[in-house]
Amino acid sequence: MNYIDIIGLFAGACVTISVIPQILKVWRTKKVKEISLKMFSILTFGLAVWVVYGILKKDAPIIITNSVSLFLNLIMVYFIIYYEKE
Repeated sequence: MNYIDIIGLFAGACVTISVIPQILKVWRTKKVKEISLKMFSILTFGLAVWVVYGILKKDAPIIITNSVSLFLNLIMVYFIIYYEKE
C-alpha cells in the first residue's frame, strides 16, 4: 500500500465516520422529524455508484470506504423510514 492509498483511506474514513453521530442520536432519541429522507436516499445511491466505480477501477480505498459508508447510510435510511411512522 502506497501513501496515495493511505491518504484515500484516511479521507474516506473521515467521510465514513461523519454519519455515526447522527445514527447514534436517532437510535437514542427515536426522532427523525428534522432529517431529510431524500438527502440520505440520494447520498446512499451515490455511495452505491462509488462502490461500483471503485470495483471497476479496482481501487481498494474507494471500494472499502464507500462500502462502509453505504452500509452506515442504509442504516440511517432504515431508521428514518422506521421511526417516521411513530
